This record gives sequence, C-alpha cells and structure tokens, in this order.
Amino acid sequence: MTLDIQDLTAGYGRKAILRNISVPAIEPGSFVGVIGPNAAGKSTLFKTIAGLIRPLAGEVRLGDRSLAHLSRRDRARAIAYMPQAYGCNALLTVFESVLLALKQTSGWRVREDNLTQVSATLASLRLSHLADRGISDLSGGQAQMVAVAQTLVRAPRMVLLDEPTSALDLHHQLSILGSIRSQMKARGTIVMAALHDLNLAAKFCDRLVLINQGRILADGRPEEVLGLDAIGETYRVTTTLETTRRGSFFVDATLDHHP
Repeated sequence: MTLDIQDLTAGYGRKAILRNISVPAIEPGSFVGVIGPNAAGKSTLFKTIAGLIRPLAGEVRLGDRSLAHLSRRDRARAIAYMPQAYGCNALLTVFESVLLALKQTSGWRVREDNLTQVSATLASLRLSHLADRGISDLSGGQAQMVAVAQTLVRAPRMVLLDEPTSALDLHHQLSILGSIRSQMKARGTIVMAALHDLNLAAKFCDRLVLINQGRILADGRPEEVLGLDAIGETYRVTTTLETTRRGSFFVDATLDHHP
C-alpha cells in the first residue's frame, strides 16, 4: 500500500508552513529519510500525515484512500507517529507502557498474544532487560528507545518518526535504526523518519526527501540527493560526498564562512 502526497499545503491557523508539496508514491517497506534544517517543515509534514493538522489544500493518500476520509480510529491504526516530545505515565513499567500503546488501537482486553507481541517488540529492539524498569527510572536515551517500541508494537501500515535518535549514543543509533529498517521491510511497512544526521540517513534510508522553508528541494536515492549542491546551500555549509573503502558513502561538511 503506497503513500502519495499531492499538492499539499498545511500549517497552523491561516499560516502555511508547507506550500504545495508533492511526494510521489512511497512503496511498502521503504525507509524514507526527511532531511532539512531546523524549522524546515518536517514536523509539520508528519503532523499533517498523522492527522494532527488539517491540510489547507491538497491531500495525502494511503493506497486508494484519502487519509481525510479515514476516521480518527482507523487513521491511528494505520499510522503510528512518534513526535520529538514524547511522554508516558511515569508510574508504569516499560512493559506496561508498551502494552498500553498497543491496546490504544486494539481494544482494552489484554490477551495472551498481546503479551507475546510486547515481549517480541522489546526483544527486537534489545530492550528486554528494561521490561520491569519504571519509566521514571530511565535515562533520556532509554526513554527514547521505549518510545520507539511503543510506536512499532502496534504494527501499523506506516510509521512516522520525528528525530528518533536525537537522545541516543552512536551504538544505540545504529542498533535502533537497523532494527526498525529490518522489521519494517519484513512487514512491508512504510517508514518516514526526520533525521538531522545525514550520514545516518545515507546508511539506512532507501530514499531522501530534502525540505526547506516548506518546500521540497530534492527527492531521490541518498547518493543522488546528498551529492547535490542544494545540500550545502540548504545547510549553509560546504559539502562533499566521499566514498569509503567498503564502497559506502558519507557526507563531509565544513562551515561556509562566506556571509
């Protein structure tokens, strides 16, 4: 089931943040990185897809259905959204918080398979050792990993992750993004993730969408987008796309000292 964004304009009140943007079909199992500087419109895009903001014009389609025509409950079942700021009842354990996230879209009666699903999700993200820990006892990075588990446990058709690695060290950045990528490809789930680290985007994403000032500047394979002059211009740096001995590539950036 593909995702299509067509001529979308959205914002807050009458103020448009996104202006007439289109993203051609995103295929099932795709991991799409949304990149761009702060205040580029990434969070607004995710909130619009998730149904938290009503479009001023245009539409978002999942398969053959416009998301505007889905009920709030059906939309919540189809799309899981992890915002930059997340929270959970501090009295719950990690296991209970992930179970609660699952039951929000599947009815409140707890079945044995629900417990199995939570345990499997925690295991897949290497979080089983935290299952009995209280949420209030977690570090910021651990809490962020649990928020990812709360998002993935629902097995939605699409996952929106707004800066999912911002509080994580390098080991856990690689672990979490690798787990998300492998699981979502196996399930045929679309993932869109707002990422500030361009080299993480290059490593894990199948496709990159570069956005700035509410407009899409580029959309394509990572090696195509990251090699464009638009990257340096957007971030106000000088960049080169380098290749490692293993054949992978990375962005080398230096500050542009010109006014």
